[in-house]
Amino acid sequence: MENKNIKILIKVALIFLIVIITYGIYRVKSYHTIDNGKDDNKINFKFDETKKENVKKNDNQLKAVKDRKFTGEDLKYNSKSIPILYYHSIDYEKGNELRVPKEKFREEMQYLKKNGYTTLTMNEFYDFLVYNKPVPNKSVVITFDDGYKDNYENAFPILKEYGFKATIFIITSTIDNEKGFLTSSQLKEMEDYGIDIESHTVNHDKLDRLTYDEQLKTLKNSKDFLEKLLDKKVNYIAYPYGEWNQDTVKATKAAGYNLAFTTVAGWANKDEGLYTLDRVYVSANHGMDEFQRRLTNVNYENTGQ
Repeated sequence: MENKNIKILIKVALIFLIVIITYGIYRVKSYHTIDNGKDDNKINFKFDETKKENVKKNDNQLKAVKDRKFTGEDLKYNSKSIPILYYHSIDYEKGNELRVPKEKFREEMQYLKKNGYTTLTMNEFYDFLVYNKPVPNKSVVITFDDGYKDNYENAFPILKEYGFKATIFIITSTIDNEKGFLTSSQLKEMEDYGIDIESHTVNHDKLDRLTYDEQLKTLKNSKDFLEKLLDKKVNYIAYPYGEWNQDTVKATKAAGYNLAFTTVAGWANKDEGLYTLDRVYVSANHGMDEFQRRLTNVNYENTGQ
């Protein structure tokens, strides 16, 4: 009988011990689950708030650019012309006039800043031409053709330093494929900052030597590629070598572009037509006097070299 009672007591004690251990484990798990849940919520909340703030900040920046309205007396309307500067490479190479040394480019940008020039986005220039929205009298558009990597390495830091807007017309077949040209990540970074990335066709063909269908194909394919890469509308193009014909204009309209640029010397205005706009060439061979002359004299091409 005594042994039986002892066995019963032992069983009861074991059951009691198991209950206590089980309850203790349950409490520990519950504590950690609740605690981690709170921590996760806090982390997620902070992340979401940070994300929301970043989105809000970016939206405000984009809105500020999109809604930039110029006021005051010193304005011009689309009966006037605007110089569209065009560069290629911003680097030094002896004997290559297309490669403007970084120091020379900085000097030119410094001149623009010191003399009160406003650099327009491509959308602002379009609104000026088409909707007659006024811009400062000293307005200029800065463009680069081809998409050399030094546009990112050398030009981009200087543009940021002076707070300037610019447009790069990119040959899409070079992206991530050719060593001396811009990568997709560099293009995205510049686009996010506010540098317009636009089309310069797929392979830099001389458009006037292609059939209409071939022109339409390269114009549309380059546009589609950039729109997918950058998640935005691509509305502007510069013709490779500045060469074009009537089929080019027709194909450019059909592909969905709003403006197209040539390399014909001169300031741009609406009377030239939206698909055959002039530009002002900037060469490594030009001194500052020539840069200033082209920038300040609307008739520079008829009054000098």
